[in-house]
Amino acid sequence: MALVKELSVFFPAYNEEANIKTTVLEAKKVLETIASRWEIIIVDDGSKDTTGKIADNLALRIGEIRVIHHSPNRGYGGALKSGFEAAQYEWVAFADSDGQFDFSEIKKFIAKQKETGADLILGIRSQRADPLIRKIFTLVWSKILPRVLLGLKVTDYSCGFKLMKKSVFEAVQPLVGEEKVTQIELLTKAQRAGFKFAEVKVKHLPRKFGHQTGADLKVIIKSIKDLLVLWKQLR
Repeated sequence: MALVKELSVFFPAYNEEANIKTTVLEAKKVLETIASRWEIIIVDDGSKDTTGKIADNLALRIGEIRVIHHSPNRGYGGALKSGFEAAQYEWVAFADSDGQFDFSEIKKFIAKQKETGADLILGIRSQRADPLIRKIFTLVWSKILPRVLLGLKVTDYSCGFKLMKKSVFEAVQPLVGEEKVTQIELLTKAQRAGFKFAEVKVKHLPRKFGHQTGADLKVIIKSIKDLLVLWKQLR
C-alpha cells in the first residue's frame, strides 16, 4: 500500500558522475514502493564531468526521470530553485546526490508528516560523516548565525534532505539568496508565514567518491555576504 499519493523528488548535482546513477536508482526503488505516482528530477548544475550525460541516459531509460541542465553553474541555491519550480506534485522531497543519505528514510519524513500535519519536515543529521573543518563551519553557520540574526528555530537547516509542500515554496517567493542562503531564506520566510515545521533524525553516511564544495572558501565568503544582505532585508 502506498504511503503517499504523489511525490516529486529532485537531486541537485554538481560533478557527481561517480554517485548520481546509484543515488537515483536507489531512490527509484524506494519510490516504487511508497508512492502511487512519482517523479525524479536531476538538476545538473553545470557539471564539468559526465554527470549530465549519465543523467540524460537515465531519463531516456526511465520515463519518470527528467533532467534540468544549468549552464553555467548556478550554485546550490539555484539548483534548489530549479528543482522546486520543475516539481509537478503537491509534496516535494530533495536530497543531496552524493550518496550520503539513505533515501529509504523518506518513510520517516512521511510518517512524521502524517503524525504532526507539518508543512515542512526537515532532516537532522546524526553523527555527521564530514571532515572536522566542515563540522566547525556548520556549527557556526547552521546553529548560530541564522538563529541569532534571523531567529530561525530549526536544528539543522542545511541538512540536504527535506520534504515539504510545493505551496510553501510558492508562498515565500521571491527567493533572492544564493548558495547556502537560499535555504535560510526559504525557512525563515516559511517560519514567519506560520507554516508548521517538524524534524526527523537521519543517518549521514561517509562520502565515497567526489569532492564537497560547500566548505570552499569562495562559497563561504559569498554565503556570509548574502546572509548579511538577507538580514538587512528581513529585519
